Amino acid sequence: MTERGLLRVAIIDDQALMRAGFRALLDAEEDIEVVGEAADGRAGLDLLREHTPDVALLDITMPVMTGIEATHEIAADPLLAGVRVVILTNYGLDSYVFETLRAGAAGFLLKDTEPAELLRAIRVAADGDALLSPAITRRLIGEFVARPPDRSTAPGLETLTRREREVAALAARGLSNEEIAVHMVVSPYTAKTHVSRAMIKLGARDRAQLVVFAYESGLVEPRSWGDGSPAPGR
Repeated sequence: MTERGLLRVAIIDDQALMRAGFRALLDAEEDIEVVGEAADGRAGLDLLREHTPDVALLDITMPVMTGIEATHEIAADPLLAGVRVVILTNYGLDSYVFETLRAGAAGFLLKDTEPAELLRAIRVAADGDALLSPAITRRLIGEFVARPPDRSTAPGLETLTRREREVAALAARGLSNEEIAVHMVVSPYTAKTHVSRAMIKLGARDRAQLVVFAYESGLVEPRSWGDGSPAPGR
């Protein structure tokens, strides 16, 4: 955030009406500043490189460059390491969404999300947390990661300590650092430290990539919520 304490947000969507709606909502918040808008992924990248906001709201389907392509470029650009990407989509079970999470997005939201939830999501993403707790995201993960784990796609698993594997698995199940601390009977600071160390060892850009790793490596079974029971901590 800036020295004034404002959370800086960029809006990248090819629908002018959608951009206007998001902007009106965000401009009404005292702690949020909209740094600019763009109508396609390429223009969005230029906007992000000029302003380096805290959060980028990024439509997944756009001309010139899609949200997926833009997210890949954002994740690969060291100058944009601090930008948290929140994907906007019309479809709850879009396979491209998971691909974008793998690329480095902090999470995703449906475009018909309630305003209060959108504001909460922006603040959560800015704090470095993943937007992976809603039930619809669990269904998404279950749909596209429900396959035998392939540890060849998740190098670095052997570098994690037992505690680090445990926190990665708990984070993937939707637990916050505070909830992980309660589960492991440690302090929230210790839980956060374990999460941070796991991310560093795995080269995870943010918590969302740590969660994706946990599923792909087999630390968590995505179908484990299929019995109708809630995820731990929910």
